[in-house]
Amino acid sequence: MSRPTAGGKLLAVLDAFSRERTALTLSQIARAVGLPVSTTHRLVAELAAWGGLERDADGCYRIGLRMFELGALAPRGRPQREAPRPFKGDRYGVTHENVQLAVRDQDEVVFVERFAARDAVTVLTRVGGRFAMPPTGVGLVLLAHAPRDVQERVLAAPLTRYTGHTITDPRRLRRVLADVRRTGFAVSDRQVTGDAVSVAAPITAGDPVVAALSVVVRGSSAAAVRGLTPTVRAAARGISRLLADGLPKTFS
Repeated sequence: MSRPTAGGKLLAVLDAFSRERTALTLSQIARAVGLPVSTTHRLVAELAAWGGLERDADGCYRIGLRMFELGALAPRGRPQREAPRPFKGDRYGVTHENVQLAVRDQDEVVFVERFAARDAVTVLTRVGGRFAMPPTGVGLVLLAHAPRDVQERVLAAPLTRYTGHTITDPRRLRRVLADVRRTGFAVSDRQVTGDAVSVAAPITAGDPVVAALSVVVRGSSAAAVRGLTPTVRAAARGISRLLADGLPKTFS
């Protein structure tokens, strides 16, 4: 019987996870793959550095966002994520525009779901894709509730200008983030493309903000989403309740 290759061992570590076993300790992974803890530790460290695994506050490992990004490229990938489906579907039916769900990974936004009508305004995002946080509605929500060191790092870096409306002044952006925390929602007024306005609200799992939900519409000012703001906030609260009631915290 041939010995497993290095690549085979890495795949075995990933294969230790399942729908029933979404969080595993290092010892549990080692037992599942039949390898010494020292070897497993090295493999897990490599996968974590790449983004294939993430370690939570309890010291357990979970499948990382990098795996989701790759999975989103599969043409036969599952088209919907379970928890937000009824709420996003409702928002899509109401607006016939773009509905987006995103999470934060380090200093960027990762889009984990998107609905779009055929005649909806064009956006630069895709499922599994990454984007800068400051110009997007979901990004403003996630940045406003990110740890202080993440906020400072983003604000200290050069802010890309996508349109003439993109906020690139860190002092102004700080005021916007404070408003997001105070009001409970964010508006991105033509910051990414010149004809798109979005409103976004936070999704929580207990206390921390773990994701953000947004609707993107065609518009020439923030007024384009004024009537949608209560709807988006209600949808985000609904998803938050589902997570709090025990659905797997997919976005944490």
